[in-house]
This record gives sequence, structure tokens and C-alpha cells, in this order.
Amino acid sequence: MKKNRHIVIQSISFFTIAMLYLPLFGVAVFSVNSAKYGWVWKEFTLKWYTSLFSNEYILAAAWNTLVLAVVSTLISTLIGTLFAIGISRFPWGRKTDSFLDILLNFPVVIPDIVMAGSLVVVFALLRSVSDLFEAGLVTMIIGHITFQIAFVALVVRSRLVSIGTDIEEAARDLFASNWYLMRRIMLPLLLPGIVAGAMLAFTLSLDDFVISFFTSGPDSQTLPLYIYSAVRRGVTPQIHALSTLVVFITVILVVAAERISRKN
Repeated sequence: MKKNRHIVIQSISFFTIAMLYLPLFGVAVFSVNSAKYGWVWKEFTLKWYTSLFSNEYILAAAWNTLVLAVVSTLISTLIGTLFAIGISRFPWGRKTDSFLDILLNFPVVIPDIVMAGSLVVVFALLRSVSDLFEAGLVTMIIGHITFQIAFVALVVRSRLVSIGTDIEEAARDLFASNWYLMRRIMLPLLLPGIVAGAMLAFTLSLDDFVISFFTSGPDSQTLPLYIYSAVRRGVTPQIHALSTLVVFITVILVVAAERISRKN
């Protein structure tokens, strides 16, 4: 009975994994198929990948995606790290600590469509104050920062919990200043968590569609937005190739972030 239950659990697990990854594998296979239309396999080719680098629209979308991901990741990593340190090390009261914990987890669990709709309303109000908040790359960066901060703070906070407070207390017993404690002790210990959080934030920015769609302008199209608009006109092998590259880069970043976090 126990053995049968084990087989059933394994079967369900393999079926779930297959449902998740077989479509991605199918996209990768057809990205190296020389047939331009239909589902018939002709021969292996890399011409769809090479054609990506001569498509000016894809190159422009890739540049926007890279700028958006890098800038939003740098800012969210700085704010998220400070936020995590402030929550974990300041002696808050029980109610305040609970409120900050809810505040930290809220952007993670809230549906993207709700956050995107909220950002649209906020930017509409801010546009009456300044033209800086016109839909475009700036509003997309702000939108991405709003959800990236929470993920960075959660990763860094978990690192703070694993470090504990004994080292900080020992440093203060030796008359270490706040600046020395932060620069020579805390930051080196937190660096693996900060890097893992930054890579996670970068990955989320690369793949984001909903918030980018609601906050983008006519000249700030990203790769997910380009893929969405191109698929509506018809799926081509070039889109398969572009999607495969995006997934491949995302997997590398996620695995690297997980390895860095586990190793340290």
C-alpha cells in the first residue's frame, strides 16, 4: 500500500513537471526548425536566431528591456537591502513589526493586474504635477521597483536571520562604530543575499509583462511586450527563437541566484 502510494505521488510529480516544461521544450525545438509555417519538421537550422540580431525592432526592445532591468534592479536592491536591515535590526514594537511584515509580503502575494491598475491611477494623478510621469521607460522603471523591493528585502532578510546578532553584539563590545559595523562586517556577510536578491529582481524584471504593459509608452516596448504583439499577428519561428532565448537567460539567472544563496 505504501509502495503504491509512493508510485502515485511520483507519477503526479512527473506529470506536473511535464505539463510545465514540455511546452517550453516544444518552443525550443521549433526554434531550430527550418520550416517557416506549419508544424512539419524539415531540417535543423540556426537562421532564426541569427535573424534576431538584424531585426531593429527586436534590438530596440532588447535594449529597453536591459535598461529597465538594470536600473530598476540597482535601485530596488539598494532600497530593499536597507528596508530588510531596518525591519530586522531596529527594535520595533510587536504591532509595528507585524505591520511591516505584512507590508513587505503584500507586493509578493497581490495579483499583478491589481498592482498594475493601481500604478495607472497613481501615474495619472502624478502627470497633473509633472510630465516626468508620462507613460514610458521612467514609469516602467518605477513600476518594476515597486514589486522588486519586496523580493530583494525578503531574500536579504532571510540572510540576516541566518547571520543572527551575535557578531554585531561582539563588534559593538569592541567599540565598533555604526559605519565600521556596516562596512566591514554586515555588508560582507550580507553580500551573498544581496546578490541573490538582485539576480531574482533582475529576472522578474526581464519576464514581467502585466506591469510593463500598463505602464509602457509607444517608445518603450520590451521583449515580453514585443512577443505578445507579434504572437497576435501569428506565431513564427523567429518568435520561437526569441522566446527560447528569454527563457534560457531566465533559467540561468534563477539557477545562479539559487546556487549563490545555497552556497553561502
